[in-house]
Amino acid sequence: MKNIYRKYLIVFDQDKKWGFYINSLGRTIIEKNKEYPSKDHPENYVFNWDKGRVLDEFHLVLITKGEGVFESNETGALKISDGDVFLLFPGIWHRYKPLIKTGWTERWVGFSGEIAEQFLSNGFFNANEPIISKCDKSAVLNYFNELFKLFDEEPFGFQRLASGICIQLMAELYNIKHGGTNIENLNSMVSRAKSFMYQNINKSIDLIKIASELGVGYSKFRSDFKKQTGVSPLQYYLLLKIEKSKELLLNSTKSQKEIAFELGFESDYYFNRLFKQKTGFAPGQFRNMK
Repeated sequence: MKNIYRKYLIVFDQDKKWGFYINSLGRTIIEKNKEYPSKDHPENYVFNWDKGRVLDEFHLVLITKGEGVFESNETGALKISDGDVFLLFPGIWHRYKPLIKTGWTERWVGFSGEIAEQFLSNGFFNANEPIISKCDKSAVLNYFNELFKLFDEEPFGFQRLASGICIQLMAELYNIKHGGTNIENLNSMVSRAKSFMYQNINKSIDLIKIASELGVGYSKFRSDFKKQTGVSPLQYYLLLKIEKSKELLLNSTKSQKEIAFELGFESDYYFNRLFKQKTGFAPGQFRNMK
């Protein structure tokens, strides 16, 4: 790998209208005992340790090999280790550097746009917790490599293609952040639970028993399930039943009561109330909409 690779992009109006666009990207190997940062960046990117810097865009920085320190107005000083990603947010003062005794290898991508801003406004990432650990995974490195290749070749529509890759990169980092080191087990456990729910959609199920069969307590099962899906196991199971009931209402002549019985609801009244709560319509109203 070359010690330095940098690209600073000219961004056109059509790129900005897309809602997510790349401003800069690169990788640099900082050897130990070397000055940091170098002075050969464009004026709006260069900074020194004493003054720090404020950007008008997002930056995502991955550190592989080495250690260092990151500091911002929102966090104070934080240690950076091999495998960490840290996020820089528009309008927030920050500074960072490798330790003199270790140096580091950094990869970064800077991006802007309305879609990018949604990550902040919707709370998926926030400036108070900018560091995501254990990100030196093949999937993350591959996304960076795809971006480097794309901006080397600059094919037609490369900014739009790059926006998709960068969003996938952000999704991968979000999953790492919330799944942690147990992400494979989490995926397996939740997938197995979902499969069981699909297979038993016409019945009532014992979620505590399911958790036990998966080898975890219900509290952890519920927490991990909600972490991945955004809803509790019970709510997910009920939503599955509601989706199945929509299919039956639109594609069969079965009565509301028959559908409620077929899907294991305790009563027609409960089914009607839940359906309206989840969809905004009574079952009969929904059926007449087709």
